[in-house]
Amino acid sequence: MPFIKVTNGTNLFYQDNGSGVPVVFVHGWCMNSASWEYVMHDVADNGFRCIAYDQRGCGRSDQPFRGYDYCTLADDLAALIERLDLDKVILVGHSLGCGVITQYLADYGDTHVIKAVYIGTTTPYLAKSANNPDGIDREVLDFAIDFIKRDRPGFIYSLADDFFYLSSEECKVSQHMIDWTVAIPLQASAKAAVEMQRTAVVSDQREELKGISTPVLLIHGNKDIGCPVPLTAGATHKLLINSTLKVYKEQPHGIYISQGKMMAADIIAFINNN
Repeated sequence: MPFIKVTNGTNLFYQDNGSGVPVVFVHGWCMNSASWEYVMHDVADNGFRCIAYDQRGCGRSDQPFRGYDYCTLADDLAALIERLDLDKVILVGHSLGCGVITQYLADYGDTHVIKAVYIGTTTPYLAKSANNPDGIDREVLDFAIDFIKRDRPGFIYSLADDFFYLSSEECKVSQHMIDWTVAIPLQASAKAAVEMQRTAVVSDQREELKGISTPVLLIHGNKDIGCPVPLTAGATHKLLINSTLKVYKEQPHGIYISQGKMMAADIIAFINNN
C-alpha cells in the first residue's frame, strides 16, 4: 500500500488513480480517502489523476497523539504534494478539509495549485464570539466533545440524519450507504475525533481567506444544518478575492457522497472552465 512520511515521522496512506492533471481530495472530520469514492472515480474516468489521502489519525494513516491543528494538517498536505512531485494541482476539500486547504494556500501559496473546490466548508469561523455573533455557541462544541469521549459510535450515528437529510422525502440514501458512511469515521482515533472537532469549530480563518487569490468554487447545500450557508460558504465567498458560490436546494452536508456524480460533473466543469 502507498504511504508517504510527513511531519514527525507520521505515515499517511494515499490512493492514486488515473492520469492527467492532478486533483487532490482532502476529506473532512475523521473521514478518509474511501469517502471520496463516488466523486473520485468519475473524475478519474474523465481524464484526471485523482489522489486522495487519509489525514493523520484517520483511516490507514498513523494515529499520533498530536498534530490536529490546521497548520500541521496543511504541512501534511504540502508534504504529499512535494513527495508526489505534483504541479498545477486542483485541490478539492470537504468540510474540515476546506480549512486544511485554506491553511495550505495561506502558508504555501499557489505555486503548485491552480484551482480549489470547497464542498460543505466549515470556513471561515464556526464558533460564536464578540466579532462572530452568528456563530455556534461554545456549549455546543463542549457537548459534542463530551459525547465523543463518552460514546463515540453514538455521536457519529447521531450525525447521519443531518449529514444526509434523511427526513427529506427526496432522500434516496439506502441504509447500507448510511452504515458504510458511519463506519468510515469510526476508523479514526479517539484523539483525532476530539481534536479535529475542536479545530473545525474554533479556528478563525478569516484573515487567511482574504489573502487567497486562487480561483475557488464553493459548493454547499441549503439543508446543511451543521454548517449553514450564511455562516460558512456565504461568508467565505465574501472574503475570497476570486470565488464562485453554488448553492444546491434540498441538499445536505454529505452531498459529495449522496450526489457524487453531480459533484464530479461540477468539479470537471470548473477545472475545464478557463
